[in-house]
Amino acid sequence: MLIKQSLVILSLLILMFSGAVLIENCSPKQQKTAKAADSTAYVGSATCKTCHAKEYADWQLSDHQKAMSLPTDSAVLGNFNNSSFTADGVTSHFFKKDGKFFINTQGPDGLNHDYQVKYTFGYFPLQQYLVDFPGGRMQATRLSWDSRLHKWFNQYAGQVIQPNDWLHWTGNGQNWNTMCASCHSTNLQKNYNPETDTYHTTFNEINVSCESCHGAGKSHIDYINTDYKSGNKIAGSLIKIASGTEQIAQINNCAPCHVRAASVSTNAFNPTVHSGDLMEDLIPEIPSIDHYYADGQVNDEDYTYTSFTESKMFTRGVKCSNCHNPHSGHIVLTGNMVCLQCHAKTYDAPTHTFHRTGSTGAECKNCHMPGKIYMGNDLRYDHTFRVPRPDLSVQYSTPNACNNCHKNQTAKWAADAVVKWYGPARKYHFAEDLIPGSKTDNQAEAHLLKLLGDTAVPSIIHATAAHYLNNFSDNKSTGALLKCLQDKDAQVRYRALKSLANFPAAIWLNVAGNLLSDPVKSVRIAAAELYCNLPNDQVPAAIYPAFSNAKQEMEHYLFYQADFAIGNVMIGDYYLKQKNYTGAEKFYIRSLKKDTTLNYVRLNLSAVYNAMQKNTEALNILLEAKKTDPKNDRIYFNLGMLYNELNNKKEAVNSFEKAIALHTANPRVYYNYGILTEQKGNFSKSETAFLKGLAISPDDSGLNYALALLYVQTHRKEKALQPVTILKRIDPDNPDYQQLFSMFGQ
Repeated sequence: MLIKQSLVILSLLILMFSGAVLIENCSPKQQKTAKAADSTAYVGSATCKTCHAKEYADWQLSDHQKAMSLPTDSAVLGNFNNSSFTADGVTSHFFKKDGKFFINTQGPDGLNHDYQVKYTFGYFPLQQYLVDFPGGRMQATRLSWDSRLHKWFNQYAGQVIQPNDWLHWTGNGQNWNTMCASCHSTNLQKNYNPETDTYHTTFNEINVSCESCHGAGKSHIDYINTDYKSGNKIAGSLIKIASGTEQIAQINNCAPCHVRAASVSTNAFNPTVHSGDLMEDLIPEIPSIDHYYADGQVNDEDYTYTSFTESKMFTRGVKCSNCHNPHSGHIVLTGNMVCLQCHAKTYDAPTHTFHRTGSTGAECKNCHMPGKIYMGNDLRYDHTFRVPRPDLSVQYSTPNACNNCHKNQTAKWAADAVVKWYGPARKYHFAEDLIPGSKTDNQAEAHLLKLLGDTAVPSIIHATAAHYLNNFSDNKSTGALLKCLQDKDAQVRYRALKSLANFPAAIWLNVAGNLLSDPVKSVRIAAAELYCNLPNDQVPAAIYPAFSNAKQEMEHYLFYQADFAIGNVMIGDYYLKQKNYTGAEKFYIRSLKKDTTLNYVRLNLSAVYNAMQKNTEALNILLEAKKTDPKNDRIYFNLGMLYNELNNKKEAVNSFEKAIALHTANPRVYYNYGILTEQKGNFSKSETAFLKGLAISPDDSGLNYALALLYVQTHRKEKALQPVTILKRIDPDNPDYQQLFSMFGQ
């Protein structure tokens, strides 16, 4: 008899790509300034100019001021004089008609249409163009204008992106409302309706204005015109981020738009209301191999915050305004002078750089902030400020700054040069443990425990170590994660809770409950997710009220993400855990409408149909998944399980054999295939399947039990001793095994 495997719900962290220039979707409506009686009203940047002329003039030069504009002749940089551009199988035409700007390009139906430009988006080094779509959406075309080279170019160059793809310019990945609107306008309110899947997005100012950083200005102006004039001084003058603001407050104010993160609520982008702890409203990404290189260097479009919190500069109190003019966004001094504000002049000499003064190799940023190009032409610098370590490149194939320039040389060549210049010893860097800790082999755990025990290691690296510990379930990892629940950093507590979801509930049941009342919302949400894995009647009564409140916050967070394809997946996963199959079906289907490439959603949707006793629908969705991704062994495993339930043994065997041919690492495939072949009397195939499964998972109780029974039933009792011994070690009290144990005197 086949054992039906419980569904492993696949869930992904939604990442709001907030940063320099990106994409979004909806028709914004300019909000009128609130009534004067409202002390939290927005007053507009022009009001600030009266008293802050220098700051206003600097802001006029900034990318913030040009973050989004109406499409006027002065704002539009691209060539719309009947120009054309062909790339990746699509020819687009740019023209003006009746004073308006148009792009003729491929639409969602695969055919070319005329689209009117409603807004410009960004300015330098590229400018994108926003187009209205139904439902309050606004999309950015894949075609972008290179402001440096003055030419059209295609983002994702060389990729033919189909109209039904999430990354097609008409898809969810290029939707203004969802992706980046919050960071390109002031007091952006997404106003998404999850029932109708529509937007009514609004903002106070079209670009990133004074009040985007300093908060709504009405109370400040009222104070300046009354109490301030009468001599009643108030520190900060009722604005956010006044001159002299301490490090964390300033960084957390900049971070929401310079971090790769999931948004808990819209408050993250409103300095008037967001709290001191960043994780009250955001869940920043950590430098794990999901988006970063194994040593913590940026890989994907990761922005600045997480990298900077890895750096020594962060631990020494450096803040954004030490290097950047907060109003113009420009560096406060040119070249290496910005670094020499703090560092000795000897660091700007050939005795340190070993490159000619004034050369590219002598620039601090090229060695300590290696850059990478995103969005086709946007060079951004890694803010980890690390010392180049080509020796780690030799050992682990991680990138290094030396070979960024010396591409024709090997990492060994660069490592040897560093030894020649600075000697054989390198000062310890957390990457030496983070890289091997990112692996899942037997040595990784020790490196992670070392990182967690090192107080000199940045807190964001502690959080990453806690994240990686989800792969290990022994007593050492358990103790380390439970200790992390008491960490002063919310990110560490959050990641520990997420990892504990892979551990037996008995380990955390009576320990993690306090975090349901944690002072930081993201931590409370993670705790609620953890306890949602339990039936309600198993949640301890003493913490149930806190669980109920945190669960409501979690649900609000989930539905705030419902305009994302992955947000719908998360809601579907949540409903599936709650056995609300109708709700799960609804949101899984919606996620596939937004992104047809989410094939693992089809696996979960088939499980929903199976639970609803709709096996015809379950089979059809799996066959659709197979058509989409014919080399996915998990699909064939699920098909095998379903065919067996439908009593189609032949197709079940064929499906399991296909999964094995694809070199599946799932021991359940070998178990179920072995059972089926054993039932058909093919004991040789059955034995081979069980042994292959045990090679992957030696302590799998089901495989060991099945193999032991096979050997006993085929009169090879001497071979059964080994799997019986393993069962006795891993599960000695299991009543199903007692007869076997007694047979062998165990």
